[in-house]
Amino acid sequence: MNILQAKNEIKNTVQAYLSKNSFGEYEIESKNQRPLLLIGPPGIGKTQIMEQISKECQIGLVSYTITHHTRQSAVGLPFIQEKEFQGKTYSITEYTMSEIIASVYSKMEETGLKEGILFIDEINCVSETLAPTMLQFLQNKTFGNQKVPAGWIIVAAGNPSEYNKSVRDFDVVTMDRIRYIHVETDYYVWKEYAISKHIHPMILSYLELKPNNFYTVSTSVDGMEFVTARGWEDLSYLLYSYEKMLLEISQDTIYEYLHHEDIAEDVFAYYLVYKKYQDDYGIDDILNGNVSSSIYARLFNADFDERVSVVNLVMDGLLRQVNIYSFEKHCTDLWFGFLKNYRNHMDVSYVDHVKEFIALYHDKLQAELLSDAQKHEYEFVLEQIQKVNVDASLDSKSRFDCSTKPFFKQKENMESIESDLKLQIENAFEFMESAFKNGQEMTIFVTNLIMSAEMALYLSSHTIGIYEKYKQVLLIGSQKARLLDELAH
Repeated sequence: MNILQAKNEIKNTVQAYLSKNSFGEYEIESKNQRPLLLIGPPGIGKTQIMEQISKECQIGLVSYTITHHTRQSAVGLPFIQEKEFQGKTYSITEYTMSEIIASVYSKMEETGLKEGILFIDEINCVSETLAPTMLQFLQNKTFGNQKVPAGWIIVAAGNPSEYNKSVRDFDVVTMDRIRYIHVETDYYVWKEYAISKHIHPMILSYLELKPNNFYTVSTSVDGMEFVTARGWEDLSYLLYSYEKMLLEISQDTIYEYLHHEDIAEDVFAYYLVYKKYQDDYGIDDILNGNVSSSIYARLFNADFDERVSVVNLVMDGLLRQVNIYSFEKHCTDLWFGFLKNYRNHMDVSYVDHVKEFIALYHDKLQAELLSDAQKHEYEFVLEQIQKVNVDASLDSKSRFDCSTKPFFKQKENMESIESDLKLQIENAFEFMESAFKNGQEMTIFVTNLIMSAEMALYLSSHTIGIYEKYKQVLLIGSQKARLLDELAH
């Protein structure tokens, strides 16, 4: 299965393992909750889906790469304890608490979350001294003499033997006690993730043209050559930073992330061309509806690579705008929720409501339930509501009216951005229709655009006629859309 299917399988398992009966007991007893073993190539996002699942299920996450551990840190240190049996005193060996088990209890205390995922990566690449401990862990859910707390689900991950010479095969006894999930690379699944994570548009455009270069691991005369999903994502972050700081990108820089000389050279060459297209086509003019006839003439004579590059540039321009809108919309909704609560409890002072809001924010921070974007939204709203000066001597209705004035300015700003975005989407579709008619480029544009969660949400809640037309034509959201997307290559 691909990484998205694996995520859904693990998430369903988490929900099943944590479901309780009417007596508050787990429906599936701990002894019958088989650990999940995720085996797949390196760098495809195994760790990231654990983070996503823990956030979505609002549970804790403790993550370890086991190859970084010794037997002592995993099992605990031995110490001598005296015990009496049948009237005689004996010295026996016991162990301190495992560092890993201790981390689970620490996470529970820090976050207040009593349930979670204990994720152990590279579990089949441990040293010879640690291998028996890992088998015991998978079979009995213990490290040494310490058991994984109830409510904590074990997920382990490893690499197939062809990617790592240190891989150890598990015996039948162990395999019969776990749930084995084999994961394969899938560019089209990663593309959806990449769009949602705002991966650099040059990378998305390049891989649209050459999806076979997305993932490769091979051995050449010069040693290992590899390109992974992790490499593309980390390169994306660097490209954004270098461009912001006006630093030069070289082929060597790209090779540091994509360890394949031919692919690194090809990506660098494409990057230079892509930057030129970015300057030549004036994406802001396209989104504002100011397209010169020379642009259409150039596209008419352009090769497919150039046309796809322009498609992705336009898409990136729209996604940047929808991200701005989404931030303003989420902030407005969060602020509205704060005011609604104040309106329902006006006997409490405005200052005390602000304190309650701050406490709620800190509770969510401590429980690690907020994404980075949500943190920024809370911080923005906190800054705004703390600026409001409400005269405590006023009657309750006047105090409330006073507190809402800045909110309505925020709402007006959000609605202005919303209106501009709708116009830009219409302009983008009209440009695409004029430039490419019903060609493959339009298929790529619409199918990729809808992969953005923010854009999909916007389009589902706004009526945009030209989008609806192509949505029906291309059957977005069906299996046929996926096939059309693949046929475009």
